[in-house]
Amino acid sequence: MKTPAPAVLFLLALLSAAAQTAPVQPAAPTAPFAVSIAVDAAKTNGELHRIWRFFGADEPNYATMKDGRKLIGELGAIAPTETYFRAHNLLCTGDGTPALKWGSTNVYTEDAQGNPVYNWTIVDHIFDTYIARGVHPYAQIGFMPEALSTHPEPYQHDWRPGGAGELTAGWAYPPKDYAKWEELAYQWAKHCVERYGRAEVEKWYWEVWNEANGAGYWHGTAEEFYKLHDYAIAGVRRALPTARVGGAEAAGAGGAFTTGFLDHCLTGTNYATGQKGTPLDFVSFHAKGSPSVVDGHVRMGISNQLRGFDGGFALVAAHPELKSTPIVIGESDPDGCAACTAAVYPANNYRNSTLFSSYTAATFARGQAIADLRGVNLEGALTWSFEFEDQPFFAGFRAIATDGIDLPVLNVFRMLGQMSGQRIAATSSGEVPLATIMRSGVRAQPDVGAFASLAPGKLCVLVWHYHDDDVPGPDAEVDLSFAGLPGAAAAAKLTHYRIDQTHSNAFTVWKKMGSPPGPNAAQYKQLLAAGQLAQLDPTAPLTVANGTAALKFTLPRQAVSLLVVEWAEASK
Repeated sequence: MKTPAPAVLFLLALLSAAAQTAPVQPAAPTAPFAVSIAVDAAKTNGELHRIWRFFGADEPNYATMKDGRKLIGELGAIAPTETYFRAHNLLCTGDGTPALKWGSTNVYTEDAQGNPVYNWTIVDHIFDTYIARGVHPYAQIGFMPEALSTHPEPYQHDWRPGGAGELTAGWAYPPKDYAKWEELAYQWAKHCVERYGRAEVEKWYWEVWNEANGAGYWHGTAEEFYKLHDYAIAGVRRALPTARVGGAEAAGAGGAFTTGFLDHCLTGTNYATGQKGTPLDFVSFHAKGSPSVVDGHVRMGISNQLRGFDGGFALVAAHPELKSTPIVIGESDPDGCAACTAAVYPANNYRNSTLFSSYTAATFARGQAIADLRGVNLEGALTWSFEFEDQPFFAGFRAIATDGIDLPVLNVFRMLGQMSGQRIAATSSGEVPLATIMRSGVRAQPDVGAFASLAPGKLCVLVWHYHDDDVPGPDAEVDLSFAGLPGAAAAAKLTHYRIDQTHSNAFTVWKKMGSPPGPNAAQYKQLLAAGQLAQLDPTAPLTVANGTAALKFTLPRQAVSLLVVEWAEASK
């Protein structure tokens, strides 16, 4: 559901002295404009946190279906052994048949005498699918099984895109018996340790529920949620004392709800144990953008999402004891509803296109910058985009693949997946100041920015050309210079990957085919190939002299480039 807009925080005054720019309709394409980007491998900005390796979806059962299995494998390949997947509805009652914003596993029922009956078959199939493909569970303890719900009827929601039906139903209520709720969490975690091994389960993130500060997902009070959380975490920790646990996955930064949750975990009385506090190994909240339609075209709301980052970081920073505690933005997206198609909500028409790609590149880089300014430990930003099984091709869901065909945005993650090691200095004459973006978005000149990393024998530079407005604009002529390259880089080679209208873009290929509702076998094969990450040019030597190098390239509007410089490290 759409998250509330967080308040504008005092950080905006500290970020830049740049003047606020009023929204201006971009002009039609003209001559290319010049951008200078400087990368200095000798200037490090600390460890690169690979925050992009987290994904999730409302519908857990899609992961075990044909296209879902394929996509889980592709996500696992982006960051082998480091990728995580979060899903709703893992404890819901039902036969495992998915629907929009729904799924079920039937893990918990009761016999005629009210005794618990546990059935792990479906949820095991889901987690088996992840783990076999190099993905770890980000295990959400929710939602409420029918037999435990205080208001079980009606149980499954009847929500549909466009406002029909209600999202809240019996699954969204507190338990009628908190001891049984704790025991369910205990039995589940215990079963996972027995099935997957202690070492594997210790890598997981365990959290309780979703957006309990909003009426859509939680039909109880904040205090009732704290109680729900305490009992579930007590059950997990009873099964695995070293389990990584946290929360509270608030809608938006969460405001008073998140502050109350953090205070409760740090100094409150634990509902389950009676002791002081509740374990808190990570803090999680959500941040969403706000696209709209302006003068007949989509206008993105990147400022809203970045202010969401900052709002949550500020709440964590207000608790000094949490300064080093990892933060995972448990849903980090351009809008608030993955299952709401562009056919119903025209503002979502960005989803199949390179606008989604360039937005994503710009957002990850700026999110890390805001965390640095707040002095907090950003560990992850989870993209709530997966796939919707057996839906029409390119239907306009917020997804990273459609019917097994990868969308352009998935290739941003493939680019980011190549980055590791240390962040290094990268400045661009074409970037919009962070303060301006947070205040008013990217509404005047476009944002041509860069983000760079350095690992042994490998330097990566991600460059994007972004604008909030989905209208044509001039290309950027980029002059990229490198400094501080090590001596071994004298024999370096350069690989240039690209996402634009003709590279890494199955959507434009599909449109050129005439937008077939059912591509034939040859067309489908072509679309599969078009969805892969493509090179702009063949890999070639890079001329390096005295630790410096330079190159020029054209970067169209909405395009993203990854430049990878590689060399053989000198043997010791």
